[in-house]
Amino acid sequence: MSYSVGQVAGFAGVTVRTLHHYDKAGLLAPSDRSAAGYRLYSDADLARLQQILFYRELGFSLEETGAVLADPRDDVLDRLRSRHRLLNEQIARLQRLVEVAERAMEVRRTGVELTPEERFEVFGEVAFDLSYATDAHLKWGHSAGHQESMARAAAHTKEDWRQLMAEAAAWREQLLAAFDAGAPPDGELVMGLAEEHRRHIGRWFTPCPPEMHCRIADDYVADARAFALVVPASEQRPGLDRFLCAAVHANAEREG
Repeated sequence: MSYSVGQVAGFAGVTVRTLHHYDKAGLLAPSDRSAAGYRLYSDADLARLQQILFYRELGFSLEETGAVLADPRDDVLDRLRSRHRLLNEQIARLQRLVEVAERAMEVRRTGVELTPEERFEVFGEVAFDLSYATDAHLKWGHSAGHQESMARAAAHTKEDWRQLMAEAAAWREQLLAAFDAGAPPDGELVMGLAEEHRRHIGRWFTPCPPEMHCRIADDYVADARAFALVVPASEQRPGLDRFLCAAVHANAEREG
């Protein structure tokens, strides 16, 4: 079988110009010509083109690709090892750039204007999941409450965050003690903790009426990323998210 340059370009997903360039570079000369002088490629030519595209995809230069194809004794393995090492270095660099972009996005989405070092110092294990922050912004970004919460979060100083997190840690310690002791979620003790949590949100972020508090608590059960903002993974117990959610709903019913 013989194939025209246009057919080969279509098969391989390259341009006719690229095939002409490979011909001039001595990488891929067509095996035949038509009576009118047009290039005609054989099945063997297509197989060689596959090899060329493989090495080009790995980042080999035209000269390197030509050397590999021209001399079967060429140490391809060494070349591949070198390319593998370089690709890993590029991946690591791109991953660092991704992390930088994520931190920049996180600041925008969470409103927490702290350096990474300050974040670790203040928040410890409680971490903002960027994917959750982004989803939350898409889900509630239009609401006045979310907008106020973001604005107030952006205005908090490092000391504000330190105090906020200290309050949250003290509250969390009481919640865990109540859960471990088997206290009922609709009992006075745990409903009181739910009310304290609601007031904490209102004090530091946005007014949180009982119905809003219930929606927030429902999200703790539906999305582990949301609950991790309240209780870090290392302190969680099976069923703790539902326990808190039940307490919030019981407290909301009590509050009317």
